[in-house]
Amino acid sequence: MNDELKPVVQNEMRFHPLREALYEEMHSRPFQVIPSPARITHLAVFCDEEQSKAQFEHLKILFNKFFVMPPEQDDVCLQYDLGGLRIRREKHLEFTAYTFINFDIPEDSDPFDTTGAAALPVGWLESIPGEVVTAFHLSIEESSEDDEVMIPLVKQYFEGMRLVGSSPQQGDARVWTTLRLHSDGFGRFLIYNKRMSDSQLGRLAQRIIEIETYRLMTLIALPLARECGPHLGSMDRQLANLTHQLSESIEVNEQEVLCKLTDMAAHVEDYRAKTTFRFTATKAYHALVLQRLVELREDEVSGHLTVTEFLTRRLTPAVRTCQAVGERLEDMSKRIDRVSDMMRTRVELSIQAQNQQLLASMDRRSKIQLMMQHTVEGLSVAAISYYSVGLVKILMDAAYDSGLDFNKSMALGIAVPVVIGSVWLATRKIHKHFLALAKEQRDADLADEKVRDKVKK
Repeated sequence: MNDELKPVVQNEMRFHPLREALYEEMHSRPFQVIPSPARITHLAVFCDEEQSKAQFEHLKILFNKFFVMPPEQDDVCLQYDLGGLRIRREKHLEFTAYTFINFDIPEDSDPFDTTGAAALPVGWLESIPGEVVTAFHLSIEESSEDDEVMIPLVKQYFEGMRLVGSSPQQGDARVWTTLRLHSDGFGRFLIYNKRMSDSQLGRLAQRIIEIETYRLMTLIALPLARECGPHLGSMDRQLANLTHQLSESIEVNEQEVLCKLTDMAAHVEDYRAKTTFRFTATKAYHALVLQRLVELREDEVSGHLTVTEFLTRRLTPAVRTCQAVGERLEDMSKRIDRVSDMMRTRVELSIQAQNQQLLASMDRRSKIQLMMQHTVEGLSVAAISYYSVGLVKILMDAAYDSGLDFNKSMALGIAVPVVIGSVWLATRKIHKHFLALAKEQRDADLADEKVRDKVKK
């Protein structure tokens, strides 16, 4: 007889509460699929939390103008197609990015005659809450022309400015820009598509957008670094002068020096509070720019500087300037701490010397008081003996009058040295008792001082 099969009971797996969110995070900002031709306008807007909420409400107004139901929740990335206009909004740590892609392009129009923002309602773009840092137009065109024919035409689109161009993705496209602002207040990028698919073109456009955005975010810290530089130079010279005075044992006003050091330390910490986040962000943005440049895989076009060559030459020194100022602030803070420790040590030694002088003065006073005490003790012995002898004489007179026969003069003469000796012995015994108490107090003080020295070591 076969044993009956027992059903296997399986427990349900327990999932982490953030599991789904972690999966979705990897797909929160997907690459776009962009056909050519297309016109793109991109903005990066600095904003705080309140302005970010106001931007979302402002975005709803745009949906209402296109008679489309606006989104209910403000996600990290929002992307919608409103007819021939695609809207993409991405939330970052300190800014919000807007990308507008216009697919309704008039025939035979120049690359920048129609922009990605052309389909937006009048005044909507200008009233976005926050401060615009990055604003540029990106035009995507189909082209099979040779570079020699293409370049003279491209210069016209960039108002005659010096071009920066490259051939990314093994020559499948051409990218042209000037990395400067034009007469309309926007930057310009032009991509000529030769053999790229819509997906590849979307990834290329996204890399160009991120390079330009992160480039400007990287440079935001440069004016702050230049502002701090002269102040740090002045404080550095002042600190070097104070250190020289201390090393040469020049007489200084300790209180005045400590006030100067405290003032410098306050200024340095103020600069560090203003720059630490900005310099850290600059380092992070610069790393992103370099990574996106590597992903472009650029080749040179007709002797023009590539985007990688231009940014590496111009952007890296700015980043190093910010890094140098940050390191200088850190070094300045440590140097001020060391000089302050030197001053505190000098003040402590001065206080100890004053204490020693005070103790020596107190010791001299104690010796004088001890001599005076010995003098007073001698007088006290004489005075007490005098009164004691008087009392003894009274007792002798009383005894003699009561009938006791003895020589009062002889007895009184014998009593005088005995009384004086007794008073002197009693006084010495009391004096030795107080000296013993003082010795015990000194021994206790010495023991406490040894314990404090061990703790300091």
